[in-house]
Amino acid sequence: MSSQVAGCVTHTQSEELFQLVPESAANRAIQTRFFETKNEAELLSASAAVLQDLGFQVEESVREVGFLRATKERSAREYGQDITRFAVFLLSTALVFVEQSPIVMPVDLHQKIAAALVTRPVNLDATRQEVRVMFYRVVWKGEGSTGRQGIPPGEQRMEMLRDPVMYQTFFAKLSKAVFLEPFAL
Repeated sequence: MSSQVAGCVTHTQSEELFQLVPESAANRAIQTRFFETKNEAELLSASAAVLQDLGFQVEESVREVGFLRATKERSAREYGQDITRFAVFLLSTALVFVEQSPIVMPVDLHQKIAAALVTRPVNLDATRQEVRVMFYRVVWKGEGSTGRQGIPPGEQRMEMLRDPVMYQTFFAKLSKAVFLEPFAL
């Protein structure tokens, strides 16, 4: 999944995560679906089950406000990172002649992918529920250097995941789970 996820990721600075951008409405549309049900607790339970089926572990759930957060950890190594790192190192070895250290690019080592999900009633009689899920990841890099400036291991970045297929898969499974939930024995 990490190679799937990486191709659809835009790097986002933490202060930019909550800024409205022209794509905000489109992103919200991808992240949100509506379900015809009065039982918000069953909807939250079905959402947790779908996330667990997708490999996530539920870390926090607050039924009273319709919130849950789940995470999964994966390797963040991607094909080509080590090759690029080696090529940059080789090309930068000429810096030794001007008393500079060669450049060592940091590589992505580890990632924690998280899902934050919120349910809420849409109408007064609570027969229609809104479910919004947001996927994001935190990626930790390995050590590297740019000349004499070291890049410490453990440097990290946070990225919102905007792959429509990821959201479609989640909601397709949730639609099935919500339909089957009342019939479970």
